[in-house]
Amino acid sequence: MNADHARHYFRETFAAEPDVIASAPGRVNVIGEHLDYNGGQVLPMAIDRRIYVAIKARPSETLSRVVSENQSVSAEFDIQAILRSGQWWDYITGICAAFPSRDARLPQIAAVVTSDLPSASGLSSSAALEVSTCVSLAALVADKRALKDLALLSWNVENQFVGVAVGVMDQFASALSVEGHALHVWCDTLDVEQVPMKEAVLIFDTAIPRSLRTSQFNQRREECDEALRLLRQRDPELENLAAAHPDEVRAAHLPATLEKRALHVTEENLRVEALVAGLKKSGSVSGETLYASHESLRTQYECSTPELDWFVDNARKIAGVRGARLTGAGWGGCAIAVGDFDALNDAKDELCTAYESSFRRKPKVWLTYAAQGVRVELNNQ
Repeated sequence: MNADHARHYFRETFAAEPDVIASAPGRVNVIGEHLDYNGGQVLPMAIDRRIYVAIKARPSETLSRVVSENQSVSAEFDIQAILRSGQWWDYITGICAAFPSRDARLPQIAAVVTSDLPSASGLSSSAALEVSTCVSLAALVADKRALKDLALLSWNVENQFVGVAVGVMDQFASALSVEGHALHVWCDTLDVEQVPMKEAVLIFDTAIPRSLRTSQFNQRREECDEALRLLRQRDPELENLAAAHPDEVRAAHLPATLEKRALHVTEENLRVEALVAGLKKSGSVSGETLYASHESLRTQYECSTPELDWFVDNARKIAGVRGARLTGAGWGGCAIAVGDFDALNDAKDELCTAYESSFRRKPKVWLTYAAQGVRVELNNQ
């Protein structure tokens, strides 16, 4: 999949050349799960699977049209009067609704979407679609807003227009990642740093689709908010849940469910700091830190599945694998194993065969390194 494919599909669909094409990657989170909306630290990296958005301005038309190569239903809408539909194109129309500023007005558009990034797998396809749309629109109208600002715009769209209460990590990873690096993000201050990340990552899609709209994601966020409210009764100056120490959580004697959620958040934040320090010092990922993260997600945040647990348990047995964990919000989707490229490459087929035998589902796997974030592939403006 590349920009030429997107350009060809646009020609086939609209019998015209696109004005701009932008692409944005999916991401895996190396560590720091469910911390972004709790004010903690996260360490995502972009992967080498991308969504491409090709757009042409149609100022003389009264409606815009968006077509996806991977969706059977297309959309027509007035870009000046956008309404939420509950359909896949909300990620695009939401960006179109939020994008205009005093210096940037949008014409009606024709757009196509092509992708080799699977949806509903925990790899942030929604953020990649939002960010690629946002950057392509910026190129279309020569908008000069910084990538960080466009990432924040995309994040606001997912929260306020699409209606999924996510943190900022996914959009930042898709927009700001640099090849060969993981992106260390402080989600409370929005500060970022690039951390060298040279190890190979095997992404294992369990073929259990998940959607943040229908998973227990919003419930977990509400539980974390309630835990923070109770902790602030003891410490009114507590800025966010991740800023608490695990000892504070235990001392507060929260209701059992809320204590488990808060312990995951506070301990996971410490694990991010430890893993980043290790990467800077040795260039290697701490496998035991990854395994500890997964165990916490399984028992304290309760967002794993038998399929995700199976992968982590079996990856642990492979020589050359340093660590494994679920990635993304959980409740299905993907897990990762980090380690030597050759070891992961040699093991992937056997893992797939054994998994299919155990669960009667055919997984998808691919090897990746830390990839580049969003980029403009074509600009004929």
